[in-house]
Amino acid sequence: MRSEIFGHLPDGRPVKAVRLRGAKLSATLLTMGATVQDLRMEGFAHPLVLGFPTLAPYFGEGLYVGALVGRVANRIGGGRFTLDGHEIRVDANEGGNLLHGGSDGIHHHIWDIEDLGAEHVVFTLDLADGHMGFPGRLTIRAEISVAGDALSFDLEARSDAATPVSLAHHGYFCLDDSGDIRGHRLKVAADHWLPVDAARIPTGEIAPVDGTAFDFRATRVISPAGYDHNLCLSARREALRSVGRLEGQSGLLMEIGTTEPGLQIYDGRHFTGTLGLDGRSYASYAGIALETQGWPDAVNHPAFPDTILRPGEIWRALTRYRFYE
Repeated sequence: MRSEIFGHLPDGRPVKAVRLRGAKLSATLLTMGATVQDLRMEGFAHPLVLGFPTLAPYFGEGLYVGALVGRVANRIGGGRFTLDGHEIRVDANEGGNLLHGGSDGIHHHIWDIEDLGAEHVVFTLDLADGHMGFPGRLTIRAEISVAGDALSFDLEARSDAATPVSLAHHGYFCLDDSGDIRGHRLKVAADHWLPVDAARIPTGEIAPVDGTAFDFRATRVISPAGYDHNLCLSARREALRSVGRLEGQSGLLMEIGTTEPGLQIYDGRHFTGTLGLDGRSYASYAGIALETQGWPDAVNHPAFPDTILRPGEIWRALTRYRFYE
């Protein structure tokens, strides 16, 4: 258990690296974005996630890699929504839409370390009322651990005004040493998916997966089908349950458990050769993002699971990525 300086932001503020070690897993996390920079499992030489040896890539091609994103993960169409009769305009940082909390999302904030143990760290972060256009002062607590055989996220948020909240871990996984997840196999317990328009904003249709490239109810090989879509796990947030499994070609498996109603899958096709962990070059499909979260653009679709947090309530999300042979 230890922490050290990993690098410095352009304004000189330090970013710390925190080392965690459990019975089977070890991880390095950064105070910038509560980012999982590295993850290893006993008996396997290769890293299980994508990460970078310096800060610079996290401001370029490695944007969002391994970080917590929000206060609203994914997209809000048109950078606007109506809440309690009032139109709210938020930071439109992607072609007129909001992506992952805006240009100053939580992925680039320096989080405080509230508690640090051998197997866990607790990060905290406060966002001001009006930050990126969102109402309410938001207080976030994130406990991340490597206890047992799981990388676990226990996230909580409180607000002093009604505001949308959907935080997600944006890790990219690759369970073997191939550098390409198209040989991985995936299973997800989702009967429906969300079609999107050209800007990747949901159309509002909740479509059955039958006969589509989004039917992962039976384990299948991941193909280059242009995945950046939400699979609908449930109509509301539920108790922690197993929702899927990823299989590499090295005999390693990862079970996904979550309380959240959606799973965004993104195939990492944008990577073009950035240097990553252990001197690896991350080309297209180097890792797959499996982001447990609320459904994208839920604030503009009344039929989608509600993402509004109100004063006096506690928003809580649990996610477990369990690794085994």
